[in-house]
Amino acid sequence: MPRVLVIDPERPDPSLVREAAACLRAGGLVGMPTETVYGLAAHALDPRAVERIFTAKGRPSTNPLIVHVADVDEARRLASDWPDTASLLAARFWPGPLTLVVPRAASVPDVVTASGPTVALRVPAHPVALALLRAARIPLAAPSANPSMAVSPTTAQHVIDGLGDRVDLVIDAGPTSGGIESTVLHLGTHPPRLLRPGLVSPAELESIIGPIARDSSAEPIEAAGAGAVIAASPGMMQRHYAPRARLVVTPDDVRRVAELARTGARVGWLSFDEANRIAGVVTVRMPRDAAGYAARLYAALHELDAAGVEHVIAAEPPDDDAWLGVRDRLRRASATSR
Repeated sequence: MPRVLVIDPERPDPSLVREAAACLRAGGLVGMPTETVYGLAAHALDPRAVERIFTAKGRPSTNPLIVHVADVDEARRLASDWPDTASLLAARFWPGPLTLVVPRAASVPDVVTASGPTVALRVPAHPVALALLRAARIPLAAPSANPSMAVSPTTAQHVIDGLGDRVDLVIDAGPTSGGIESTVLHLGTHPPRLLRPGLVSPAELESIIGPIARDSSAEPIEAAGAGAVIAASPGMMQRHYAPRARLVVTPDDVRRVAELARTGARVGWLSFDEANRIAGVVTVRMPRDAAGYAARLYAALHELDAAGVEHVIAAEPPDDDAWLGVRDRLRRASATSR
């Protein structure tokens, strides 16, 4: 099992942070908390360290990584072009759960970007993540710290359960607050394109830079000279964030749960209604606000997997901008193709 450092999320112990930073500078893998989910961090400018992320997660090499940096100046050094829109958004949302996709600098290794022309950058808001970035004095590639396509981790124990000794060190700073991953915005298109909805809404982005394309779609890119088709951004695989159980999202959740329960199947239920109870069904009441639901979602899916359910039925959430990130995660988690 990896070594675990228990760190106060509000007042990180500098000596423990330095220990984790030294591990990263030496090419190690560290499970670190962010305000969204726990990330699997490695030295972003060390190709061999970054390759360990892909091996540990079983992640396709065509799926690029987000690079976490300590501040805007460091982000600018990793970009070959830094548009005015990036400055405006960084001033408003960094540190925070917004990832900006911009043209990459030559110093960024191909393994980080899947040999693509852009790099995804963000400054995390979690005090421990920021302390680690400042102590290590290196950018950190850090996708979610879980096996590829599985439910993202919101606690240190989720990291350990999912990756075990494939991680050198795990920082335990308690559960994450945001619950789902960052919003990803591509600034190289006109208008900028939302590649992955998250905790920063389209309306918040548009209040700063004007209209954005909101359809979350982007054509795959053929990497120059590599012959490989790569994703335009992390988090765009059709099936992702998925529990072991078969997940179905439906407006008719009460009926679907009752039907499955009558067959004797082991059923989990993500329900908005406290009164919804069916004998033998593992029911998790979900918050009715989007932020609360996002913070609870992955933890609930981990709980249902631990309970050994075969099916998870989720009540369909509202169809509005505030719920885009939640709906995206449920859609990908319920996809059947791999």
